[in-house]
Amino acid sequence: MNDRPARIHPTADVAPSATIGLGTSVWNQAQVRDGARIGAECVIGKNVYVDAGVSIGDRVKVQNNVSLYHGVTVEDAVFIGPHVCFTNDKVPRAINADGTTKTDADWEVSPILVRYAASLGANSTILPGVTIGRWALVGSGSVVTRDVADYELVVGNPARRVGSVCTSGAPLRDLPDGGSFSGDCPRCGSHFPPVGEADLP
Repeated sequence: MNDRPARIHPTADVAPSATIGLGTSVWNQAQVRDGARIGAECVIGKNVYVDAGVSIGDRVKVQNNVSLYHGVTVEDAVFIGPHVCFTNDKVPRAINADGTTKTDADWEVSPILVRYAASLGANSTILPGVTIGRWALVGSGSVVTRDVADYELVVGNPARRVGSVCTSGAPLRDLPDGGSFSGDCPRCGSHFPPVGEADLP
């Protein structure tokens, strides 16, 4: 574990009540709001927005211009590519039916959970109420409207399954007959699917 203090760029705006772990870097123009928690050894890129109460685990890499809104929980070792947007309101409106401006009391947060070691490609959008499984991979530009299973590879708008992904990151395409890939990973040689769940935290 890295025991050096967090490194926060002078232009970053970090609320006093936010928690930043040891060895984490928060880069220029990032904003971390009240009650947010960022774990140890993370990288929070330029212009990242971490909303109030968001929880980010250890060793997470958040690339430039990502928006993590209230209700998002990110487990350890997740990769979030540039310009990824997490949403939190299933029925967004600026006003109520009577024309009054909506307040916090007028809407309900729909949480998002990103599980251990998942990767989200650049410009992907994650809709409210979604869980993305361990080691899953979301392709760049995808719009995720449903849960993504452990090791699942999804792409498109809306995102659809096209195969699996190894822990090495190698895509493992589904078979022409619709079956899931089974065999040795072409990148690292490990067998897929893994035997049991012993490798999952």
